[in-house]
Amino acid sequence: MTIKIGVIGGSGLYDLEGLSSLEEVTLSTPFGAPSDAFRVGRLGEIEVVFLPRHGRGHVISPSEINFRANIWGLRRLGVTHVLSVSAVGSLAEDVAPGHFVIIDQFIDRTRHRADSFFGGGVVAHVMFADPVCPVLRGVLLEAGRAEGITMHDGGTYLNMEGPQFSTRAESNLYRSWGAKVIGMTNLQEARLAREAELHYATVAMSTDYDCWHEEHDDVSVDAILQTMAHNIEHARRLISRAVPAVAAAAYGCGCDQALASAILTDKAAIPAEARLRLGLLIDRYLSDSE
Repeated sequence: MTIKIGVIGGSGLYDLEGLSSLEEVTLSTPFGAPSDAFRVGRLGEIEVVFLPRHGRGHVISPSEINFRANIWGLRRLGVTHVLSVSAVGSLAEDVAPGHFVIIDQFIDRTRHRADSFFGGGVVAHVMFADPVCPVLRGVLLEAGRAEGITMHDGGTYLNMEGPQFSTRAESNLYRSWGAKVIGMTNLQEARLAREAELHYATVAMSTDYDCWHEEHDDVSVDAILQTMAHNIEHARRLISRAVPAVAAAAYGCGCDQALASAILTDKAAIPAEARLRLGLLIDRYLSDSE
């Protein structure tokens, strides 16, 4: 399998330094416009596609991100593995600002977002009990440790709607559920990456303690930005180290076959429009029975 790595940059990470043979690719998708042009290049010998999820200049609110277009675009460009970088608030005492968490679970508290490619004539139910690629997660964990970053192995990401931060009551509720960090973006990416049969993992960068922490100031944008500047440099180093390891790893996780038994709709019943819209994802499972 040819490995091509997608990197989705979150708050503060709007470009990826060190890409050679760089070109920008603008795509239209069946789901609308992605967040920005895709920046395609190489880190060493490995092909990399970078996308800032909020757009350059941070112009797209979390609830406005076109997650379907972003993931479809990565798949259209041949991406096989996605490294997602995200700024988060900490819900746990041991996850201090500046620490990184390699997420293994999510809780969804969003309300206004499209988070499936399916519907409109095609029904598919992918398995999602373990929502990130375990192999990719391990590679990111080891890369961060090798760079001297304080890394946390696993943790639940509470995906809130935003754009406002939590109330104190909400923050304490999420802690009682066992969530470790809180953010506004990554669960939709994980769901769609699974449907697109991409290996996906999240690097969650703690910028602050959420407002539950009585000994720290309530969340402020200024405090977040100060920590974020340090986190971004760590994230760039982590990605540079992880990319060759991602390409060299052995994958038996099944992420790239998530739709093999997920499509329930009879092929003959799929509308032509739906087949056209979803062909990038489903044609490999339908063509043999033509």
